[in-house]
Amino acid sequence: MPYRRLPNTNQARLRTLKSAVEQGQKIGDIRNLAFSLKSLEDARSLLIRYERALDEYKQCSDLQVKSNKNYQETLEMARLYVSHFIQVVNMCVLRKEIKAEFKLLYGLQPENTVVPDLSTDEKLLEWGQKVINGEHDRQMKGGAPIYNPSIQKVKVFYENFAELENKQKVLQANTVRKMEEVNALNKEVDAIILQIWDEVESTYANKEEEEKLDKCKEYGIIYYYRRAEKRKMSMADTNSLENSVSLQEI
Repeated sequence: MPYRRLPNTNQARLRTLKSAVEQGQKIGDIRNLAFSLKSLEDARSLLIRYERALDEYKQCSDLQVKSNKNYQETLEMARLYVSHFIQVVNMCVLRKEIKAEFKLLYGLQPENTVVPDLSTDEKLLEWGQKVINGEHDRQMKGGAPIYNPSIQKVKVFYENFAELENKQKVLQANTVRKMEEVNALNKEVDAIILQIWDEVESTYANKEEEEKLDKCKEYGIIYYYRRAEKRKMSMADTNSLENSVSLQEI
């Protein structure tokens, strides 16, 4: 006996819900509909909401993906310039051009020449701001500006990154919010699909098994066969073919 299984992806839910609604609209006489008019109206209303929710989620997701390419490029450039500037500060200290204790203005330890961890957005934002503030404070104390790269150039790339990082967070939040709206609707969609399937199967309960399955499939019900049932059907088809060949030979 085959068993049915509710769709487990958003697109599968959409196809199944749409199939039931289209089948209901295709039947001219509502008395021939295999499920209730109330279920049809509920499904039709839910289909409109579900399609809109999926479309809004896709728009947000596509916009986030499109923006991410530019964001990643800006991120890498900001990381490169902040890292390079810190390396130049360390080199200036080694050449005695800057006093070691001035590294504290940048949040750097005087004896440590290792570039801080810049692997995450948060770390890059933190150290980028420290470097910009530190160079400003050092110059205010009479220190000569560092060049190649200058802090002005570092600041341009850093601020571009900070702006896009904030924008990307907004886009991500929009995508997550729309995904949550879809997930909330999934429960309603599953419930109405189950309701329709139950009503359809009840309508055709007295039909022969094969006819019942064919009728139910018209309403989008998806049936699956267990492994043992598949083997049994395969053997039956093979025996039928062999009998047909034998009759032809006679």
